[in-house]
Amino acid sequence: MSYTALYRKFRPQDFEDVKGQEHIVTTLKNQIKADRIGHAYLFCGTRGTGKTTIAKILAKAVNCEHPVDGSPCNDCPTCRAINAGTSMNVIEIDAASNNGVDNIREIREEVAYRPTQGRYKVYIIDEVHMLSAGAFNALLKTLEEPPSYVIFILATTEAHKIPITILSRCQRYDFKRITVETIADRLMELMQKEGNDVEEKAIRYIAKAADGSMRDALSLLDQCIAFYLGEKLTYEKVLENLGAVDTEVFSSLLREILAQHTSQAIRILEDLIIRGRELGQFVTDFIWYLRNLLLISASDDPEEAVDVSRENLERMKEEAQMVDTETLMRYIRIFSQLSNEIRYASQKRVLVEIALIKLCQPVMETNLDSLFDRVRVLEEKLSDPAFLVSFQAPGRAGGEAAAFGGIEGKGYPGVPEADSPAAPKPAKAAPEDLQYVKKNWNSIIRETKGLLQQMLLESTPKYDGNTGEPVLYVEFRNFLAQTCIDNPENVEILKQAIQKKIGKDLEVKLVLKKNEPGSGSGNLAEISVDNLLQQNIHMDVTVENIEDDD
Repeated sequence: MSYTALYRKFRPQDFEDVKGQEHIVTTLKNQIKADRIGHAYLFCGTRGTGKTTIAKILAKAVNCEHPVDGSPCNDCPTCRAINAGTSMNVIEIDAASNNGVDNIREIREEVAYRPTQGRYKVYIIDEVHMLSAGAFNALLKTLEEPPSYVIFILATTEAHKIPITILSRCQRYDFKRITVETIADRLMELMQKEGNDVEEKAIRYIAKAADGSMRDALSLLDQCIAFYLGEKLTYEKVLENLGAVDTEVFSSLLREILAQHTSQAIRILEDLIIRGRELGQFVTDFIWYLRNLLLISASDDPEEAVDVSRENLERMKEEAQMVDTETLMRYIRIFSQLSNEIRYASQKRVLVEIALIKLCQPVMETNLDSLFDRVRVLEEKLSDPAFLVSFQAPGRAGGEAAAFGGIEGKGYPGVPEADSPAAPKPAKAAPEDLQYVKKNWNSIIRETKGLLQQMLLESTPKYDGNTGEPVLYVEFRNFLAQTCIDNPENVEILKQAIQKKIGKDLEVKLVLKKNEPGSGSGNLAEISVDNLLQQNIHMDVTVENIEDDD
């Protein structure tokens, strides 16, 4: 006798064997016991959750000669015929290959004939969303008012594609994804019946990889058993067969990413590729690992939030404290985009490597969540005393450069490296530079801001007529400027603006007009080109007219 796949061999034959869909099983059993059977049912849900299985059990139950608590007995001739697939009362139709109007017309003609055996003629139409628009219209009237001996059971994985006119004529049942615990318990029960030696950890990984589908879980288990026929099925063998990655590898990879060790992260990926791991599965599993970390970080009860072993939970708790939620969400976003791109990519390794580099180097991205990661990295560096000691901080400007780690040459212009020689000081301004300042006074004012700029608009640049030294006196006419004069930072701001314009260091003093007591501005004079130069250079010179920046 040929081998029968596990999911076919252990397909439930009555309602009691169905796992994970108790809300549907209970409703259908009550309908059968109370003889309140509907004429049209719609079973919706993802693959492998039991839609077709329950449809066949329901077909047996409504025709069973000796039902037991709403379930078929599986012993009467009707049940045996349905189990063998020879019953004329249960008609299974694949709508994917029989989706035309003519196929539905054949059904309409057949429903006119009563069942030859049993009470009901049951039509099970699988993947009903594949019917054409014309086929749906042809089915409408029959579906709404079928003969009393006809039951329609429609099954679909995409309920949103079914017309509302069909939905309104059916009792809809939504099949849930089956939990990991339910799948694992069922697999362990079946392995005991088969006499196979399987590790519980291996069973749990297969149950998680099935993503809520009992049929997928049985198929994966069948595949692993066949590969290691006659041997004990261990967790490592399951990972090897499915091309999956152990959670310890994810932990090591995450720690390298948080430390911004790009080369080490790429080396871990290369090792996985050499060991034959499937990159699509790696991306999916790493997203799941990050999701668990996010739940642990946000949950008050991490033990209930994630389903992992105790040792893995302790390690993940430690990692959840090493990274903030914004960074985790950024990692999940990048790998989720990668999951969509890698499916049809020919160079999968390149895409994964680019994603890892993005995770290790948040400066490559400019969106908000990458900014959070960049701030995290900077805070970690600033909290390291050894990092700060390695840079000089001889004053405010030097201290700021040290705080940024000497990032000149890394995309941050204007911040000199701490271990580089100090920048040369600008030359002292000569008396003739005062004339240039006066000619460009308006453009210098534009370099300032706030109250200082408003006061400077009403000021006059002057010099000391007695000494003739290259000192710029800024005379304010408004007494409100005393606030600006008392703030020493304003002098530095103005000096920086002048230095930017003339390229020299000019001494600046802020004063009020001489009629204000204590102003100290009695000897100040307007800056005159000829007098100023003759007094200090003692020769006649011709000064070219300097155009105003305006």
